[in-house]
Amino acid sequence: MTTGFIEVRTTTETKADAEKIARLAVESRLAACAQIVGPIDSTYWWQGALENAAEYLLLLKTRETLFDTLRDAILSVHPYETPEIVALPITNASPSYLAWLENEIPS
Repeated sequence: MTTGFIEVRTTTETKADAEKIARLAVESRLAACAQIVGPIDSTYWWQGALENAAEYLLLLKTRETLFDTLRDAILSVHPYETPEIVALPITNASPSYLAWLENEIPS
């Protein structure tokens, strides 16, 4: 089942950067809510070297149709050269939560 909603994830080096993106997305009505998790430990390849860093994970709930606009908003303020911006479908949720999302994010 598809709900038409997605969770968009990105990571940042600092909590302040995550908060800035969260506020931009929610105030602009590009996301109904934003959650910041962290710090988390990330291990990844970057420019040929294995890296390990503490990061903050930002989770944004939005409509699938708003992904491109939200992605562009994130990119406009994200400090990373190549930020992770990944969308995962919300395939099922409680009816009251879906109704809340429907009400908080303009079509």
